[in-house]
Amino acid sequence: MTTTLTTQRTSTRRPGGQRFLHWVAVHSLGIALGLMFALPVLFVLLTAVMTDQQALTADLWPREWRFDNFATVFEAAPMLDFFVNSVLYSVAATVGMLISSIPAAYALARLRWRGSNVGFMLVIAAMMLPPQVVAVPLYSMWADLGLTGTLWPLIVPYLVGDAFSIFLLRQFFLTIPQDYLDAARVDGCSEFRILYQVLLPMIRPGIAAAALFTFLYTWNDYFGPLLYTGTNEESWTLSLGLSMFRNTHKVDWNLTMAATVLTILPVIVLFVFAQKTFIRGITFTGVK
Repeated sequence: MTTTLTTQRTSTRRPGGQRFLHWVAVHSLGIALGLMFALPVLFVLLTAVMTDQQALTADLWPREWRFDNFATVFEAAPMLDFFVNSVLYSVAATVGMLISSIPAAYALARLRWRGSNVGFMLVIAAMMLPPQVVAVPLYSMWADLGLTGTLWPLIVPYLVGDAFSIFLLRQFFLTIPQDYLDAARVDGCSEFRILYQVLLPMIRPGIAAAALFTFLYTWNDYFGPLLYTGTNEESWTLSLGLSMFRNTHKVDWNLTMAATVLTILPVIVLFVFAQKTFIRGITFTGVK
């Protein structure tokens, strides 16, 4: 007992340098992983503010800081229009997913009805089905409806539910004790009131996690806009616009990196502000 107390007192009396080295040793794996993910982003940021000549060299640090590269990107391509289309696509898809997936997840988690297990298995099967498998029949359907060349074929499917979001929210609903539902039913609440007045305030982290997953997926989506918007540049999102910009400015790597920064910046800002809620939602749902 005395030896343990002595060891603890000695460890607390370490000089500042030793405590720092001890902290680095304990978190060495996390630091290495953090650097591995941060260095490519840092390379993009530094290249974005270089001159066009220096961006073609092996220099890693800008000799001349050219922040006007970001303004040049907007002059060289309609990036603002692409940004508006991406926001419209991501926000509309996220809102539509929440409106449709929350009731479906509640029905699969808390309601007892014939075929509920089959419905849940269909949701799992839909999660495993690659989108490329159904691309041809879906494209034919949207073409017959005359909606190709617009963002509607990308937004409308989220209005009828998203398989992964339904699964994620269902797992979160299962963590809510049944006593809350029983007490609400005794008070005369309908299933609709139980869902929207009792359970929704309790599953905010799960809703935030599902919404963030959907927003990030749609913001970075390239295959969907490429398939459905086609040659209609007015409906292009940032992912398509960035690809077009890279093909047009193959040698201007500083402008390409500046356009890349403008594309990833909203996602980074969103994740920084929502990371605590996102991590809490993922932890409570049991998805590691």
